[in-house]
Amino acid sequence: MQKITTPNGEVLVVLPLAEYERLVDQVDIANADRIMADIDAGREELVPSEIVNRLLDGENPVRVWRGHRGMSARDLAAATGLSAPYISEIESGKKDGSVAAMKKIAEALEVDLDDLV
Repeated sequence: MQKITTPNGEVLVVLPLAEYERLVDQVDIANADRIMADIDAGREELVPSEIVNRLLDGENPVRVWRGHRGMSARDLAAATGLSAPYISEIESGKKDGSVAAMKKIAEALEVDLDDLV
């Protein structure tokens, strides 16, 4: 390892490529371990590729997540206090849900609000 001081006083380190790659691998492994611990503890979830593909294909996120959670529109309506027809209009694109409604839906579906827009 070699240290170099720049003209403005910043200290840089030069190290062999193999050592750098080993350090990067250690960080990647630590990040993967953290993610797996979060999944095991229920703080994160794995999303099946079928769900991801449906979302990427532009299918309505409320409908996709509702189906993934095994909920009917009536179940979601009951869980949110919104009407089933309103949920249907959001899913069909006839209406944009209000921010308050979308927050309720996100909470009921156990997703972030960002996952629905």
